[in-house]
Amino acid sequence: MDFFIRGMKPGDYKEVAEIYGQGIESGSATFQTYIPNYEEWDGSHHPFCRYVAVTGSDDRIIGWTALAAGITRAAYKGVAELSIYVRQEYRRHGIGYALIEEAKKNAPDYGIWTLESRICRQNTGSIRLHEKCGFRIVGVREKIARDKFGSWQDTVEMEIRL
Repeated sequence: MDFFIRGMKPGDYKEVAEIYGQGIESGSATFQTYIPNYEEWDGSHHPFCRYVAVTGSDDRIIGWTALAAGITRAAYKGVAELSIYVRQEYRRHGIGYALIEEAKKNAPDYGIWTLESRICRQNTGSIRLHEKCGFRIVGVREKIARDKFGSWQDTVEMEIRL
């Protein structure tokens, strides 16, 4: 699979939102029920360490990652929550791994010392991907959120110290 990683631009959001929509529809990638507009999405993520994976052949965005403040208290300013999404038909080709590794490599330059992820328990592929990237499971939160169907779901809490 021929792809490269580059910084995300505001004009990429249409394709980023499409991929996020696939995650919403899957029922196992996020508990979000709608695709936010760009301004809402932009305001909820750090302005740094936003990356997209792009096909080498036609410049199609096939995955993305971004960081958000996990906890807003000053003592935790170096902790960021990682979001990672890959277009459905491109999963299991190393794209998610490459995106996470790019974020891990660059996040310390912005004062980030820990990345964390909250993963729907049934999303075993994402859990394995995070483990491959060095994250460890630090806990499971049982029945912490309701999915779009109203069912209680568990999350697996994972983190990596950079």
